[in-house]
Amino acid sequence: NIISNPVNSTVPIAAEVLKKAGVYDKKKLLGVSCLDIVRADTFVAELKGLDTKDVDVPVIGGHAGVTILPLLSQTTPATTFTEEEIEKLTDRIQNGGTEVVEAKAGAGSATLSMAYAAARFGESCLRGLAGEADIYECAYVDSDVTELAYFATKCKLGKEGIEEVLPTGDITPYEAGILEKCKAELTGSIAKGIKFAQEK
Repeated sequence: NIISNPVNSTVPIAAEVLKKAGVYDKKKLLGVSCLDIVRADTFVAELKGLDTKDVDVPVIGGHAGVTILPLLSQTTPATTFTEEEIEKLTDRIQNGGTEVVEAKAGAGSATLSMAYAAARFGESCLRGLAGEADIYECAYVDSDVTELAYFATKCKLGKEGIEEVLPTGDITPYEAGILEKCKAELTGSIAKGIKFAQEK
């Protein structure tokens, strides 16, 4: 699991290094974007008066700014949002890290939420490796979901790592618009990572 930022580039770097060593297995290289899901679940739960344990908002794309695309239309439990709520939530989820740094007046970052997200993701991986059924987490992985080589979507985890990379599913026109911006940004981040690894 790769958690070091910028995940959008460090996962391609790690993949290239593993390929050079002849040990690359795309089922076992996951970029941790779980912090975005934790934030999305929390912000939606707070807004709608729900328990965070019951909320699941898929977050696709990448793990930085505009590449973070919360699929609020796919929130579980089914939840309705106004256009204004969608825009504000999307922006808040994309810029959650900045919000924390500003709240701490520059004296730190989101260390506790990052630690929680890492622990949650690690536990899910271990549960999958142990053979527990139906373990899903969003992760930034080698993917055929879009034309991009790497993309974050929900993944089914199992004994061999990633058992299945799920498609994005139906998205709204608003989400589709952000997806195009997301892909444009990710294209550059992926290329930078690959170039960096190939020049080393």
